[in-house]
Amino acid sequence: MSMNVKGEVLRSLPLFVIKRFGQTKYMKWLNTISSSAHTVYSEGIDDKEWYPLTSTLVAPTVTMCDMFYRGSMRGAWECGRYSADYGLKGIYKVLVKLQSPTILIQKSSSIFSSLYQPASLQVTVEDERRLSVVITEFEEIHSVIEARIGGWMERALEISGCKHVNISIEKSLADHDHSTDYKITWQKRLL
Repeated sequence: MSMNVKGEVLRSLPLFVIKRFGQTKYMKWLNTISSSAHTVYSEGIDDKEWYPLTSTLVAPTVTMCDMFYRGSMRGAWECGRYSADYGLKGIYKVLVKLQSPTILIQKSSSIFSSLYQPASLQVTVEDERRLSVVITEFEEIHSVIEARIGGWMERALEISGCKHVNISIEKSLADHDHSTDYKITWQKRLL
């Protein structure tokens, strides 16, 4: 079974490339990705539609990392951070600030499978400033997806008021581990 991703996840990638690198480099990136991905990004993304994960998100993100970050996954991480800023704006930003960090990540985990299919994610609260997030099902996962998810969680926690957020990937499905394990800590939360 092939993995799918919801259009609302795709939407932030071209916006990130434009904002970070400008229209000219965006066009260079757009003309470098596969013809099927080019069609999706140039003809408009339907937020509620499902798209093939590898061709529309993984490969274009790898291309972006190769073109602008010398192959570093830092590009995918920054794109995930941008995605949080893009998605958690307006009334959502206010609601995020009202949530405790643990509830924010727990609620995010409940919508995870509505954005990626098939996929499964679990959150374990270790204490008031430490969480464990584990992805147990995600067949076509790639390190750019793991980085993007990590960047999203980091920025979402910062938006909620957390300071000194640290997220590390302890295990990786992309590296053939049985799960992708994120360890998340923060020093304090300012309201």
